[in-house]
Formats: sequence, structure tokens, C-alpha cells
Amino acid sequence: MRKLSGFEPRKLYTFFEDITQIPRGSYHEAGIADYLCAFAEKRGLRFVRDRVDNVVIFKNATCETQAEPVILQGHVDMVCEKLPEIVHDFQHDPIELVVEGKWIRANGTTLGADNGVAVAMMLALLDDEQAVHPPLECVFTVCEETGLEGVLSLDTSILSGRTLINLDDGPEFSAVASSAGSVRIDCTRIAKYESVQGSALAVRIGGLRG
Repeated sequence: MRKLSGFEPRKLYTFFEDITQIPRGSYHEAGIADYLCAFAEKRGLRFVRDRVDNVVIFKNATCETQAEPVILQGHVDMVCEKLPEIVHDFQHDPIELVVEGKWIRANGTTLGADNGVAVAMMLALLDDEQAVHPPLECVFTVCEETGLEGVLSLDTSILSGRTLINLDDGPEFSAVASSAGSVRIDCTRIAKYESVQGSALAVRIGGLRG
């Protein structure tokens, strides 16, 4: 029985619920890539899947238009965190959804709405035969949470659009017009090592709300 059947837009929440049932932590996105490819095949949509499991799905314009293609982009991976008392294997277990009135949360784990909502939005649009739109190029990237690794591996030559809408930002009810990017810096320094006596300790912080 679906838990999100009472939410609107129906298609968006249907696809989001599907997504929550597919383990998709960073570096483990093969399952969601399989789902996206099957979605495209079922609807006769052209798609490309690369060696790291980025997926791009293309859909022709739904009307006569001179408009240029529009690229929509979101990432399929999610942060995998849980409360200490919760038994959950993020590589194999689906997310357990909890509905409380108008709110949707997960039972003691992260929900994956970042960026599962974007994935669901693109799928709902691709699935909607009544929507009027220009040519669409929907880009689903992997390993965003670990440093934008998926998009760095993406072969952008397969894209023809010059307008890109990223679906992973902003405070609620707002849009940000910008040029976003990321940089990774490796810093090194010379260290002097000394022998010490005593016990070695490891500290790990987890189970937080953020």
C-alpha cells in the first residue's frame, strides 16, 4: 500500500515514493540508474547512461516551437545517516516513510528528499503527456554529496541545451539565478613525527539532525 497516495501533485509523490524504496547512497547508485533507464525505455524516450551511472533522458518538444532545449538537472544520491538505535542498511534497505498530517519524514533515517524531489519532478514532467514544453534534457547525476563527482564525469557533449535549471537549491518558495560551481583544494604541509606512549582514540560524530 502506498503511503503518499494522498499527496498532490500525485505523479510527483508517486515517483518520489518509488525512489525512496531504492537504496542510493553515494557510490551505490546503480539501482536508481536501472530504474531511470527502465522508465525511459517504457516510454520510448532516448537516454544515455555512462560508466559512473549518470543518466540523461531526452524528450522532444510537445508542440511546434522554436525554443532551444532546456536542461533540467538533479542528483540521485543521498546522504545516509541514521539514529544510533535504528537498524538500517543503506545499501540494501528501503527508506521507511512516515506520514504525519501534511509532513513526510523517515523513521530514524535521512529521507533523501535532497535530491530525490528533483528526480521525482523530472520524472513527473517526462511522464506528463499534457505538459507543454520545449525539448528537454533531464540530467540525473551521481555522487553529488561527496564532491560533485558525477557531474565532473559527465560527457556534456551529449547535451545541446544552453539553459540549465538546477533543481537542488534555495530556501523554500524561492529561485536562485546564478552561476554555481565548486572547487576542491588539496593542502599539504611538512610534519615532524614523534614517538608517543599511550592509547590511540578514534572519534566519530553521527545521528545528528542536519
